[in-house]
Amino acid sequence: MLEGNEVSRLLDILGNRNRRRIIELLRQKPCFVTEISERLVLSPKAVIEHLQLMERAELLISCQDERRRKYYYLSHDINVIVNLQKQDGVTLPSIEEDQNTRFTRNVAALQRMVRARDELLDNLDELEREIESRFAEVMRVGGDHLSDEGDLEVILPLFHVNLTIAELEEVSSLSTDELKQRLGNLVYTGVVERVNDRYRIRGTHGE
Repeated sequence: MLEGNEVSRLLDILGNRNRRRIIELLRQKPCFVTEISERLVLSPKAVIEHLQLMERAELLISCQDERRRKYYYLSHDINVIVNLQKQDGVTLPSIEEDQNTRFTRNVAALQRMVRARDELLDNLDELEREIESRFAEVMRVGGDHLSDEGDLEVILPLFHVNLTIAELEEVSSLSTDELKQRLGNLVYTGVVERVNDRYRIRGTHGE
């Protein structure tokens, strides 16, 4: 049984929707950062921050495979049960709004929300198709800039967010030496540039 302060800490962690999504994904199987990022459509940097927080809280454990990818596991299964008990002697406030009026207002609000969601999903589908088309175009004409899939493994996380070498190591299976070599080549060919200690997609390649 958890103590009060431990329960509060756990609720603070689980209060974040993306951390709950990560936990649900890890319930299915262990995953590494890039896999979580792609499945949940989150930037690698955000995924790393969530994982590190939950690892410090001992909700997760991690280990590396032979390719130096860091896999995360649930250290404990997490079940939160909330019991609501009505207190005796409590008088509920009177409901001034007519039930029919309230029902109609809620139905109208629900309809607006559903239509807004449908519009967002349509826009998302269109954006996904555009991303796939642009990705195919990058693969088709990228011979002068990208040597192989290893270069893709470097630049794909940079489409989400600017990253340091240490952060790129977290989300790729490349060794430090290979990562530095590929970054150097990508900087030379103009795909990537370094700003302070972070790398980002450069110039027209990032538009």
